[in-house]
Order: sequence, then C-alpha cells, then structure tokens
Amino acid sequence: MKENITPELVDFNNSDLKLKGFKVYPIGTDCTVIPTYNRRDFYKISISTGKSLIQYADRGIETDGTSLFFGNPYIPYSWELLSESFHGFACVFTEEFLRMNDRSESLHECPLFKIGGTPIFYLSAEQKVFINSLFEKMIEEQKTDYIFKDDLIRNYINLVIHESMKMQPSENFFKHKNASSRITSLFLELLERQFPIEAKNQPLLLKTPQDYAQNLAVHVNHLNRSVKEITGKSTTAHITERIIGEAKALLQHTDWSIADIGYSLGFEYPSYFNNYFKRLTGTIPKSLRM
Repeated sequence: MKENITPELVDFNNSDLKLKGFKVYPIGTDCTVIPTYNRRDFYKISISTGKSLIQYADRGIETDGTSLFFGNPYIPYSWELLSESFHGFACVFTEEFLRMNDRSESLHECPLFKIGGTPIFYLSAEQKVFINSLFEKMIEEQKTDYIFKDDLIRNYINLVIHESMKMQPSENFFKHKNASSRITSLFLELLERQFPIEAKNQPLLLKTPQDYAQNLAVHVNHLNRSVKEITGKSTTAHITERIIGEAKALLQHTDWSIADIGYSLGFEYPSYFNNYFKRLTGTIPKSLRM
C-alpha cells in the first residue's frame, strides 16, 4: 500500500486551533479521515505504528514499527504509508502554547525540533505503551471543562519531550543535496543567536536580509529564495517576527525605557521604533507596559 499524506489538519476547525494553540487526535488507516495539515505555524509530535517513508527537508526517513516523530514548522515534510495497517496519535501546537513566557527557551533550541536534527525515534514495546498513554490522557483532557487543562496538557507534552530526549534518535535515513535547506538552516540559527538582547548599549547588528546574506557569504537573492522555498515565509518576515517578539519580551520583562529598547533593537530614534511596532502589531509599545 502506498498513500501520500501531507501530515495534519483537515478534520477540525483551523480558527479554533489557532485560538487555543493546541489539538490532539488519533491517526491511522482505520480512522474515518486521516487528519492532514499544511499550516506552517504549528509544531507536531506523533506516535505511529506501521511502515512509512517520511520525506523531511533533504532527507528520506524510513520507519517500520512504532516511532515518534517531531515536526518543525520551518521544515516541510510529506508522509507515504507503506503498510496496510497504520495507527497512532498526533498533536499539533504553537510555540506560544507550549512556552509559558517569552523569555523561556525557544523550541528552535530543543534537540528534538532543532533544524538539522533527526526527528524520528524508534520505541520499544514498553515505551510505546507509556507514550500512547500520555496521548490518551491528552485526548481525554481536551474534552473536559477543567479550568487548568491547558497547563495539564502542556505538562503532558513536556513529559513526551523529556522522555524522548532520553532516547537515541534513529539514523535510518538517506541524504539528498539541497542547498536551499542548508542555507535556510544556517539563516534561522544565525537569527536565533542574535537573541535575547542582554544589554541596552549593544544594539542588534543584523537587521536586514542583506546583513544576514553578507554574514553567511551568500547573495541576498539566493538567501531570500531559499528561505521562502523551505519555510514558506520571506527572510524579512522571519526577521520582523523575531524582532517584534523580542520587543514584546523586553517591554514586559525589563524596566528599560522604550527608547533604550528601541535602540537595543537597532532603531536609532524612538519614533522609528514606535512607528515600526505600531505598523506590525496595531498598538504602540507603551501599551504593553503594566
């Protein structure tokens, strides 16, 4: 049996998922619908039993038995079933759902989601039972009206992550040459290394696609094409989102003046920072101050 799947999100409401930032569901050939999705702002963890081939960025990863998969929204992938029987569970979530505050470690830094890593883990029978039980608990909790269920589900996801970090990743893959994937990986890692901002008097140095291209020793057009191809978003969009995210964190978690925050993010004048922030968020920086 060969069935092409673009993993995730057809069988439920996208706007509802965007609002809550989380969804868990069963997967398998015995389901009425095999959920699929093409959203690029969600991380995914799935446990599945069966034989399949996952095309992940520049690699093909063959699975047989029970495996755990970690999907990164910055890396496109597709799924091909190779067996008649295929079943398990999956959950998708935003980084904002999992992270308690803007100053916690980015999921980009997690070994399981890190670009360039190997996102497949094979499970023993004992591990399968335990991880399945966590997904079953998430499915049950998702149905309840418990006021703190988001916190509880967040704990289950973190437990899956930490149990997985104890395992050795599968290396059963073959590599393809893909310059776009490599350049994008280098760009995203370089972008993350610019943050967090630790000092007011050391302004952000890399602010534009041209700055990153020069640092990576590639032409800016090549960088832009590669990033767009691999992530579906422009280089400028990635930079802008990261700067705005850091601006919000500094506004909420430091006592720096708005002028100092703007300067640290590379804006020479406070008015430039105010206009930039308002254009992208619809509100002024001062509104985030308690």
